[in-house]
Amino acid sequence: MSKKSSHVSETPATQWLRRHGVAFGEHVYDYVEHGGTGESSRQLGVPEHEVIKTLVMQDEKAQPLIVLMHGDCTVSLKELARQVPCKKVEPCKPDVAQRHSGYMVGGTSPFGTRKSMPVFVEETVLALPRILINGGRRGYLVSLEPRVLTELLQARPARCALGPGAE
Repeated sequence: MSKKSSHVSETPATQWLRRHGVAFGEHVYDYVEHGGTGESSRQLGVPEHEVIKTLVMQDEKAQPLIVLMHGDCTVSLKELARQVPCKKVEPCKPDVAQRHSGYMVGGTSPFGTRKSMPVFVEETVLALPRILINGGRRGYLVSLEPRVLTELLQARPARCALGPGAE
């Protein structure tokens, strides 16, 4: 019998959401190493475009930033750098990303991060009625309204999506 319950123990992300009065749903799935948003969307029966990945990146001065992107898209690093603005943006190595965020890779949430970092969100994410985003541990997503990203996280909209879901 599965030990999954409808409520998962608190994470720094869920504590942050509750502290800010954000209503959210909880979605548990079986984490698969390197399965990414394709695996979570398949298990939860939701479009991958609505599953938002949290990517920890850095500029040329090694200053960290977070990028929130549709699961079925990739980030145009050149376009993102233009909008930050900075010379260059690149993904952080997993251990560096974990140090900045306080979360394990595969369980990174933009909420309740260890270090305060600027957040950029692909602007088409904001047009969705709801999104699923990591809740602070592997195999755990929270669903919420995307306006939380701009209103409470002060995420800055950017146009930097590449891939099948990009408009």
